[in-house]
Amino acid sequence: MSKELEQTNRTTISRHSERASYDRGTAYAILDEGMVAHVGFDAGDGVIVIPMTYARLGDEVVLHGAVASRWLSCFATGRHVSVCVTLLDGLVLAQSAFSHSMNYRSVVVFGEATLVTDNEKKGVAFKAFVEHLIPGRWEDSRQPDDKEIEATTVLSVLISEASVKIRSGPPADAAKDLGLGYWTGVIPLGVTAGAPIPDPLMEEDRIIPEYAASYSRGEGV
Repeated sequence: MSKELEQTNRTTISRHSERASYDRGTAYAILDEGMVAHVGFDAGDGVIVIPMTYARLGDEVVLHGAVASRWLSCFATGRHVSVCVTLLDGLVLAQSAFSHSMNYRSVVVFGEATLVTDNEKKGVAFKAFVEHLIPGRWEDSRQPDDKEIEATTVLSVLISEASVKIRSGPPADAAKDLGLGYWTGVIPLGVTAGAPIPDPLMEEDRIIPEYAASYSRGEGV
């Protein structure tokens, strides 16, 4: 795969083009940190957007859901989708309400969602889903049996036609607003994990695993 993502009419960013990136490594880093993807597609009677958990397997994004889902059944013969992952890094407070913004990192991938039918490949995807969210958990849990694998739809989207957009830094006030006297700056945001809460049905002598006790995501705040 090329180090650069494919630029097309759909992926070329014109608004604030200075925030655009087509670097594959940058896209992968954002995908690896994110946890929820918004997947958009034409269901035939209108456009649908579904929030889904996902994982990256090499040069592909893999998605999953229940076989019984009527929306996922749309992908039985392949369907073009957009997959968007956004990380919110801060609220940007400017002198004027108009100039307020957000610091963020986002990736949008366009492609065809391919149904994964091979159970061995689906098993690899299952592991990726778990390890993407909670590294270390796969080997510390009962793994899916054949019935559970059969009950799950797994989709794969090649990361080729995609783009990255990033905003960082302080407010960008217009010259006429500088010196108005309002507080300006950035309120950092991030994912912060609280203390793990034991399952009341679990045996009482279980020690909290290190991967849960020290869980973190990205750089936090």
